[in-house]
Amino acid sequence: MGVRRQGGLDARVAAMDRWRRAQVLLVVFFVVASVVRAEVYMVLMDGEPVVSYRGTLPGLSATRGLSPRSATFQTSGLQAVRAYSTHLVSQQDKLLESSIGKGAYNKLYSYNYLVNGFAAEMSPEQAQDSCPCAAEFGVFWSGLVMVLIDILSRTPGVKRVERSRRVKSCTTHSPDYLGLASGLWAQAGGPENAGEGIVIGIVDTGINPEHPSFAASSTKPYGPVSTYLGNCEVHSSFPQGSCNGKIIGAQHFAAAAKSEGAFNTTIDYDSPLDGDGHGSHTASIAAGNHNVPVIVGGVNYGNASGMAPRARIGVYKALYRLFGGFNADVVAAIDKAVQDGVDVLNLSLGPNSPPAETTITFLSIFDLACLAAIKSGVVVIQAAGNGGPYPQTTLSFSPWITTVAAGVDDRSYPNWLNLGNNLRLMGKGLAPATPGDFMNKMVLAADAVTGPINPIYDPSDCQDSTSLDKAMIAGNILICTYSFNFIYGGSTIKRVEETTKNLSAAGFVMVVQSDTAGSRFNPIPITVPGIIITSQNESQILLDYYNKTTLRNVKGQAETFGAEAKIGNGQTAVYSGTSQVVALFSSRGPDIRDFSFNNADVLKPNIMAPGSLIWGAWTPVGIDEPNFLGKDFAMISGTSMATPHIAGIAALLLERNPQWSPAVINSALSTTASVFDKDGNPLQAEHISFGGAAAPGPGTPFDYGSGAVNATAALDPGIVFDAGYDEYIKFICTVPGVEEAAVFNLTGSRCNVSSADLPTDLNTPSITIASLNGTRVVPRTVTSVSNQTETWSIKVSQPEGVSVAVAPQNFTIAPSATQKLVVALTPTVDSPVFTFGEIFLTGSLGHTAHIPISIIQSQVAAR
Repeated sequence: MGVRRQGGLDARVAAMDRWRRAQVLLVVFFVVASVVRAEVYMVLMDGEPVVSYRGTLPGLSATRGLSPRSATFQTSGLQAVRAYSTHLVSQQDKLLESSIGKGAYNKLYSYNYLVNGFAAEMSPEQAQDSCPCAAEFGVFWSGLVMVLIDILSRTPGVKRVERSRRVKSCTTHSPDYLGLASGLWAQAGGPENAGEGIVIGIVDTGINPEHPSFAASSTKPYGPVSTYLGNCEVHSSFPQGSCNGKIIGAQHFAAAAKSEGAFNTTIDYDSPLDGDGHGSHTASIAAGNHNVPVIVGGVNYGNASGMAPRARIGVYKALYRLFGGFNADVVAAIDKAVQDGVDVLNLSLGPNSPPAETTITFLSIFDLACLAAIKSGVVVIQAAGNGGPYPQTTLSFSPWITTVAAGVDDRSYPNWLNLGNNLRLMGKGLAPATPGDFMNKMVLAADAVTGPINPIYDPSDCQDSTSLDKAMIAGNILICTYSFNFIYGGSTIKRVEETTKNLSAAGFVMVVQSDTAGSRFNPIPITVPGIIITSQNESQILLDYYNKTTLRNVKGQAETFGAEAKIGNGQTAVYSGTSQVVALFSSRGPDIRDFSFNNADVLKPNIMAPGSLIWGAWTPVGIDEPNFLGKDFAMISGTSMATPHIAGIAALLLERNPQWSPAVINSALSTTASVFDKDGNPLQAEHISFGGAAAPGPGTPFDYGSGAVNATAALDPGIVFDAGYDEYIKFICTVPGVEEAAVFNLTGSRCNVSSADLPTDLNTPSITIASLNGTRVVPRTVTSVSNQTETWSIKVSQPEGVSVAVAPQNFTIAPSATQKLVVALTPTVDSPVFTFGEIFLTGSLGHTAHIPISIIQSQVAAR
């Protein structure tokens, strides 16, 4: 059928119609433009980044293999890196100008070391300017941003356009608990040497430079580290001298946060200063000074130390106190940290939501930047997340990243309440005891309400002393309610403490409304006698006793109080000597390969470290935990706290073995981790009981990865499973749903794989199979890191419903030699549920290693 041209009249009518539609859309455009904020995008471009550039351009020398740690870097390497970086920045600017127009964008960052690209503020106005046809085709405001993404993604030279999304932040006893004093510290010549020459990059909320955990040593001054090139920002809030050798560099990244309108210069501090507390806490766990007294409220809770107390700290502030952070800032921080020459990256953070621009978890710009960091020899440690105990909640996906779960160690701060009826109730409270040997009367806050009631707080929460009768409460113990406002609202224990002081009460007792999972009863340091009765049943016992001994008038008002009690001393730690238990909040596997939540052939998390109730440095202005506002130390929980334990231990391993690759570090930590407790029983994990409370039960590799870290054993693992950048690229190429063109486009590497290659071929210290259909043969290669020839034997703990055979069952391996292993896994029954096993390797020189087996679902015959 032919196409008829419109006549003149029809054409004019059509043109007028298009003009009217364009006018309407233009009005909508400007109305919405006044209230909608610009957005930040990260763009990857053609052209190799510094870490991969082979010297293919005239006049620009190769930079591949150059890092601040390389011998040639200090001579010609630095000039080559700077020259090529300048070239990349120029190419990025040319692309922006040609695609969007000069002056029509705000470029925030140039990424050139790990990935080649940039972050820029792009508004829908730019989408409109770049595509005048938007109104013609009726593209409304919600579609204008997509127009821009489409323009950029189709521009020659652009590989990926990805929205910058939010990210979130995810010890006095730990060194002794992990055996560092007699293990890795002793190997280094004592804590004053442990971590010497290693730089740990902390991508977090900044640092408190005045804290004693980060003070320069007066007896052993810090000299320069020639391989570290980072600078130290100077600001009125972060003055000259804040970088003192211990803190070797400090920078902040907030361009995306500012562009998004989330940054507040008054409280977020436009400098590396920690305005939150989280960053100081994680930095002190990883590399805080040795033997720093933890004094809160005049009470000494012991002496704190980081895992690698002599290591240097490179500060890369990209998270902030109220909103977390944005991916564009985090990627810029990672890019700069690796370029500066850090040895270990601590990432106590994770995404708020998956990127919409890619379906594959391993191909986000964040994960690709971490892969390039691995290529540069940097060990990357990331928090698993705090979404437990539910499956598929880990926020760290890629096999090149060491993902850390949080464990509950053996330290607790129990407290008790003795009642006048000779009952003793247990609870929590870092508080002194009520004085003397006598008991005090108790008064329920609800029975002492008087005067105007604060509309914000329930009087039973004891948040406002003006709502309560001081004459009735003075000298007595105040009974308050630990309501849901303490969990989801603004009520705090610190306000209860202030109320107790204002009313001259002898102390306070908190009874709980619920003890189900999600209720938080962390002990808070307070200066008045106080206790939280954490059991709902025991809270009711207390209330029953109180009501039976309280005389009321005909109106139900309390007139005589007969209940008595004495609060115990909760400021003394108790050590049970038990092994770690996976914390309830710690995110769980299995890992996912895409954001349709299809399971991946990757074990996550990888390792467990203490992460519950961990003491660490704080900043007095920090509000991450309001109960520690104004304090120099805080005791908080999260996989954020577990992660720097592993980062610090990795630094100790690198100090002793600088030739070890990131994969070898991960392997040494994993194969030597403990999967049994001190009594020889399998590790436990906290789950939600039928009653809704947290309760320990059998753990699995999807809870704790390879197990609880054993720092001493990791120093001498005997054998390791190594892998490098090329192996990780091959892994990506074999992931279902990944296109070879996409891999080449994003990494510059080609997929040299066949249909026989599988994700499980990656040489990791674990075997995870998402779907086992028929027999699967999994290759592994071990490398000896022992200085002696050793003979190894292999035994298998069989997963239920799966037969596992390993060949050879015995082998002898010389120093630095390799040995191939073949693992055949055959399902014996169809099963839709997880099943787990273990391969145990025992060496003749006393070494032991193990690799966990995780089968998500299996079928006897392939279908």
